[in-house]
Amino acid sequence: MSGTTPPEHHIGVIGGSGLYAMASLTDVHEEQVRTPFGDPSDVVVTGRLGATRFYFLPRHGRGHRIPPNRVNYRANIYALKLLGAQQVVSVSAVGSLSEDVHPGEIVLVDQYIDRTRSRVGSFFDEAGVVAHVSLADPTDPALSRCLGAVLEGQVKVHAQGTYLCMEGPQFSTRAESRLYRSWGADIIGMTGMPEAKLAREAELPYASMALVTDYDCWHESEADVSVDEVLSVMAKNVTLARTALESVKRWPTPADSPATRALASALITEHARVSLQTRERLSVLIGKYLPPQTP
Repeated sequence: MSGTTPPEHHIGVIGGSGLYAMASLTDVHEEQVRTPFGDPSDVVVTGRLGATRFYFLPRHGRGHRIPPNRVNYRANIYALKLLGAQQVVSVSAVGSLSEDVHPGEIVLVDQYIDRTRSRVGSFFDEAGVVAHVSLADPTDPALSRCLGAVLEGQVKVHAQGTYLCMEGPQFSTRAESRLYRSWGADIIGMTGMPEAKLAREAELPYASMALVTDYDCWHESEADVSVDEVLSVMAKNVTLARTALESVKRWPTPADSPATRALASALITEHARVSLQTRERLSVLIGKYLPPQTP
């Protein structure tokens, strides 16, 4: 036994592969995780910074080889939960749908509009156990405020914003972009959903740092979005996001978030009717709510 004090906070970070390149990280190693929902996007890189243990997972895999509509979102969230993450910070690139949100700025998302089609959006999509979690407020205000505080003065931060998640991997048509603006969406991306929904089902407080890389194609006086433009702005903002993660001195206490009790009143199925197979498959999520089965 080394006698070292365990980290007080366990933060999962989902984003680009460069996020874990923190010189100040110690005890860095990789975790290969298997889940009942398949393999996550890549190995999870864990490391310690002061009293915080980070769990970094590149959403698209190293080298950005997995398109947004093929990311195994369930495996990613389950893997972080299994390793011990207590809160999740998402970092992603988005386009602006608002005159007031400019490339190079950051939006701390508080609402989503889900326009995805082919993705499995729940851990409870199969027969065996039914759960209906509340998603009225899909992100954690305390976690978002914590990130906003360390970004203040470094970049323009929007303390809230509605993220429209499209299916992809293509960008929007001009008609779609104009429609989404009429709905009141502030930014558009391809990865926010079902990631935020699954984090809630896993009882993980979730915050999204959305890095604005471009104006979507609605903007008549700006060039249409291109991959080169996205990558250029994203490279700068990933460095900023990494600095923000390093700068947090005190993370919110997970137990203070309602998200950590999301399943307490969400499980509808009679406990006695939940099979042993289902209990084992979802044990990391529902085990604390189901009494042991009697022979």
